[in-house]
This record gives sequence, C-alpha cells and structure tokens, in this order.
Amino acid sequence: MPPDRPGAPGGASWSLMASRVLVIEDEAPVRAMVRLILEDEGFEVIEAADGEEGLERFASESPDLVLVDLRLPGTHGFEVCRALRASSDVPIIILTAQVDSHDVVAGLEAGADDYVTKPFVAKELAARIRAALRRSTAVVGGDSPAVHLIGSIEIREEAGVVRKDGTVLHLTKTEFRLLCEFADHAGLVLSREQLLERVWGYDYLGDSRLVDAHVRRLRTKIEDDPANPRLLRTVRGFGYKMTRPGDDGDDGA
Repeated sequence: MPPDRPGAPGGASWSLMASRVLVIEDEAPVRAMVRLILEDEGFEVIEAADGEEGLERFASESPDLVLVDLRLPGTHGFEVCRALRASSDVPIIILTAQVDSHDVVAGLEAGADDYVTKPFVAKELAARIRAALRRSTAVVGGDSPAVHLIGSIEIREEAGVVRKDGTVLHLTKTEFRLLCEFADHAGLVLSREQLLERVWGYDYLGDSRLVDAHVRRLRTKIEDDPANPRLLRTVRGFGYKMTRPGDDGDDGA
C-alpha cells in the first residue's frame, strides 16, 4: 500500500484510509449511503447486493474488511460470515437493525469481529472500521514474553502462531489478540471493560456481548471441553482469567 499520507482525516494513516471495504447490503439506499460515508472518509468501496454476490466479490477483489447486513435475501448474512471465516481471517463487521434480538450474538458467533446497529452514525461506522483494520495489522507483543506455554497451548506472539498439542490453530486476528491479552495477564482477572479497551481499542459503552461471544469462540479452539473450560475461566461478577493447569481455585465456568 502507499506510504502514510500527511494530513489524513482523523489522524489515520494512508494505509488505513486507502483500505478496501466490501459492503454486502441488499437495500440500495443503504448501500449508497454507506458508500458516500466511506468514500468521504477515504476508503475504497466494493458493493454487493446479496450474499452470493458478496462471496463472489470477496474472492475476486480481496477486500481488507467486509461490512455485511445480517438480513440478506438468499444466502443469509450468518452464512456469509461462516463462509468467509472458513477461509479467511478478514475483519468482518455486521450491520443489524435489531440490537435487542439474538442477531448480534449469533452474528458474532458466526465469525464477525464487531457490529454496528441501524440507523448508524457516520463517524461511528468509520471509527469501527478503522479500529478493526488496526487490530488486523497491529503487532501483538512488545515488552511481553514472545512465547507463552499454558498447558497444551503454545502462543508465539511475534510470529502470530498458536499451537495446541503441536497442531497450529486457526484464530482470527481478534481472537489472537484476545488470547494474547489473557496470556500476558495469566492468573489475573480481566473485566469485560478492560478487554474491550485493550483488544477492540474503542469505546463500546460497556457492551459485553463482543467479549462473551469471542470468549466462547476461543474456548472451542483451545479447550479440551469447551463446556467445562479449564484454561479460560469465568469469574462470576468480574470477568475472565487465564489459568494454568494445576492452579488452585475454581471461580466458575
């Protein structure tokens, strides 16, 4: 991608501003509005009117992020998320008009990284997209140990690799950052608010569904028995913590 552009809106670098966003939305007026918002923020926009076209455009255009409406005709938005996640760790943000329904949780568990509800605020949508793109490109680690060994799980932060019993696990960028956050603070309880700030890097107004859904997805990959987790524990009323086999105490599920 081109080098950083001086004076980019919002302080974002050219690499983020020039990112390509695939918008999968069946309502033409909504697609047009999203295109105007994102192009005004410097993004390149690719459009698709349904799930099948969206998957085709994804395969041919290789976008940096996918914005998908959950209520699509034909191939449902949940199916689109699962299909994308089966072959790619591209950031996915779902659009939903039903914040009080199960749609948000189901969409996150289908593989989405984040969600935005309709009607949305232009600046919020752009901010969510930038935050997701930063997560997908940021290097995890820094002053923390480069390698964590927790039970049968080996985490190599700098290489972006996680193994369970020697087998490489496929994690999304968000799942990887979440796992590293837990590993960096093994034995300590992390609240949902702390995880939202550290992993998602944005003010989500205390919405815990993002954290809870990603923890459930992470458990299916690292735990021997996800229904009875031994590594990634729930501390009721507080949050979650990573425990090593043999640690005393049982704080919850």
